[in-house]
Amino acid sequence: MTDFFDALETRDPAAREAALMAALPRVVAQAQAASPAVAELLAGVDARDVASRAALARLPVLRKSELLQRQRERAQGDPFGGFATIGWRGLQRSAGARRVFQSPGPIYEPEGASPDWWRMARALFAAGFRDGDLVHNSFSYHLTPAGSMMETGAHALGCTVFPGGVGNTELQLQALAELGAQGYVGTPSFLKILLERASEQGVALPQLTKALVSGEACPPSLQAWFAARGVQAFQCYATADLGLIAYETAARAGLVVDEGVIVEIVQPGSGEPVAEGEIGEVVVTTLNPDYPLIRFGTGDLSAVLPGPCPSGRSNVRLRGWLGRADQATKVRGMFVHPAQLAQLAQRHPGLGRLRLVVGGEPAAETLLLRAETREPAADGFAQQLAASVREVTKLRAEVELCAPGSLPDDGKVIEDGRRYV
Repeated sequence: MTDFFDALETRDPAAREAALMAALPRVVAQAQAASPAVAELLAGVDARDVASRAALARLPVLRKSELLQRQRERAQGDPFGGFATIGWRGLQRSAGARRVFQSPGPIYEPEGASPDWWRMARALFAAGFRDGDLVHNSFSYHLTPAGSMMETGAHALGCTVFPGGVGNTELQLQALAELGAQGYVGTPSFLKILLERASEQGVALPQLTKALVSGEACPPSLQAWFAARGVQAFQCYATADLGLIAYETAARAGLVVDEGVIVEIVQPGSGEPVAEGEIGEVVVTTLNPDYPLIRFGTGDLSAVLPGPCPSGRSNVRLRGWLGRADQATKVRGMFVHPAQLAQLAQRHPGLGRLRLVVGGEPAAETLLLRAETREPAADGFAQQLAASVREVTKLRAEVELCAPGSLPDDGKVIEDGRRYV
């Protein structure tokens, strides 16, 4: 039995990068031609020039809030806000959507007709799922796409699927026992509930040996808890907008990036890539012609791990979910956003990492901007920086100049240290 889903997983990293960069101009050109929203966002961009990561980094980052806004503005004529290139009769585009989903917002997502449209089979394979397995799917089958994402991936592997959905713990436990599913997909918390209930009732689940979990954190302690009960649980990182982004392997050494996406790690609040290994926001470009999201900001923080995966897969690895990039907070009646810190960095190119620390108590907050300076600061530079803070945020702040590398590399640019009594 092969250890890899396909030959793409073990190809030379340079060959992978060359293939991705060769595909990128075609993806951008197709999106500009078929997606009105992308054509508007990338107006004036020559797709032929977008053939490197440096060129990609010059394109704007698409935020989920902007996607939602565009969908609301065009709701009557196009529920996808002009981003999808597939749809159904009555929309101003070709048909081809197999399903349409509604995620909180609401944001609408299409599903195309190609097999394994969300690319989940690769993550399932890495978790040990194989042709002929029965998969107990406890992700939701209504409104949101998680259930379909897992089912279509399982079908692509040749698995049979029990569509358990959410809730109905007793009935799902009965099905697990009587059907003898080899694998579970769903949230780790519901798997824990099922195993605890099985133990309480003396129900044996000897065939259940593997799981692919997502939607929640599954730390090593919980993975060990599952393993002690005979279930090897693996994580994957996916979203309703993008499908699979990265997945865990038997090496338990981070999450390997999927072969169908280009991942960047950028400074929160800006589209500027950070140095390799530093924490930043995960920004993803999909190679999906049905729903071409280019530089989509996930709002999640992560970082690239050094070196190849011990499993033999050669793609880049992520450390996993390290928090949220949207650290906006309200101070003295004004919202402060990470993007405003990015504006400060643009005004003063000699700066390194920045951190705006909110202290004091509500209605009596203090602001302190801690700023790394790469070169010795000129006289009066702190005062200049304080003036820039006031211009950008409309708030007064003290400034503390710090040595390069002295601020934590945790992706945090706004720290809320207020005392709430």
